Amino acid sequence: MTDAAQGKMWGGRFERAPEAGFYEFQRSFSFDKRLLPYELAVDRAWARALAAAKVLTADDLAKLIAAIDQIEQQAKADPQWLAASPAEDVHHFVELQLIERLGALGAKLHTGRSRNELVATDFRMFVKDAAREMRGAVAALVGALLGRAERHLGVPMPGNTHLQHAQPILWSHYLHSHAEAFLCDAARLDTAMQSTNECPMGAGALAGTAFPIDRAVIARELGFSGLTLNSLNATSHRDFALDYLYALSVLASHLSRLAADMTLFATPEFGFIVLPDEYSTGSSLMPQKKNPDCWELIRGKAGRIAGALFALLSALKGLPTGYQRDLQEDKGGLFDAHDQALGMTRIAAGAIAATEIREERLREAASDPALLATEVADYLVARGVPFRQAHEIVGAIVREAENRGQSWLTFPLAKLKTFSPAFEEDLHVWLTVESALARRSVPGGTAPETVRAALKNCRERLRKLEEAL
Repeated sequence: MTDAAQGKMWGGRFERAPEAGFYEFQRSFSFDKRLLPYELAVDRAWARALAAAKVLTADDLAKLIAAIDQIEQQAKADPQWLAASPAEDVHHFVELQLIERLGALGAKLHTGRSRNELVATDFRMFVKDAAREMRGAVAALVGALLGRAERHLGVPMPGNTHLQHAQPILWSHYLHSHAEAFLCDAARLDTAMQSTNECPMGAGALAGTAFPIDRAVIARELGFSGLTLNSLNATSHRDFALDYLYALSVLASHLSRLAADMTLFATPEFGFIVLPDEYSTGSSLMPQKKNPDCWELIRGKAGRIAGALFALLSALKGLPTGYQRDLQEDKGGLFDAHDQALGMTRIAAGAIAATEIREERLREAASDPALLATEVADYLVARGVPFRQAHEIVGAIVREAENRGQSWLTFPLAKLKTFSPAFEEDLHVWLTVESALARRSVPGGTAPETVRAALKNCRERLRKLEEAL
């Protein structure tokens, strides 16, 4: 067989070429060509390490570096050049190109190393950059939420649990809740980024390289803060990919929750927000429609990202120790999850920044008497009534009002005293949205001054995140 001469990285021991359908089935270049910039960076570092170990001469090194630079320049200038390649994977592609340019010297670069460690290194470098890029997008989304929260500070809205009116809160408090969730996502992305920081190069296929390679120099050159400490684990370890997919999955769930709110708030039944034209679509049949497609798509894509995490977990759970070809399936889902999450986050930031509120509708909804029921219970507690008893008293008042078809706020004091003698004339002071908000002044509460301080604190943490980027 002449498979080795045809350019395979493993063909010498085979008599027959791969079946054509199988060769296409097992190729990964269609998606792992995305790792080419990292592959070339690793190749440069490895060439220098081989030269330092006296495997390559200074002239060899100069020629290899020049050829690697040429490959990089051509790939940038002509993307179709990559698409047309018959290479098995990104490593095979580079080797073919080096041999085409340099002959036997091009084949020397693979001395002492394995594709197992190469892909582990490339993939770590990709995930580190991807996580950094995602953190930037999350920071922009947090900035958009804070900008709207600061703009509308003081506007009340009904706060819900179980999609039922619960207590009045500020619109700014609501937006800040999402900003805090996304800042937690940024921290998770940072954790994922840090989990990539050990360099596998020098691990070989599983046992370590036999050449006197300075692994620490390679790690520093490639931007790693340390080395993998076990060569067998280094080539099969994909926890960093799980960490990143988990961070993306939680981020996607937070985006989906925001999207669910925005689609509801835009309905005529809520009427809290005005959908921006730039992030909405219409109906091909009904001319009056403005649909929240950006939010619906964000909500729908969240499952796709969680699916990528589950797929990788499933692929990893039954693998024996050491590199297995199953690990080729680690990248496609992660690449897609990154692309989708990045798009979702950027679209959400733009849509939030462009969304206007209907302030009067928010104030009207916040005036629902049901939102003040807890205030009445607190009023009774302040006058010595045990909370459980106060809860039952207020529940009875609300029930009777519902039976009468009227608001319990219209009950005269004499009527309220039939439920509890603790009611006095000053009750009306408690029964306003403004007083209900003001009493929630504990740290993290919805009182205007507390929210203003929380937004300031959040803005400062966002500034530190932006500086870190």
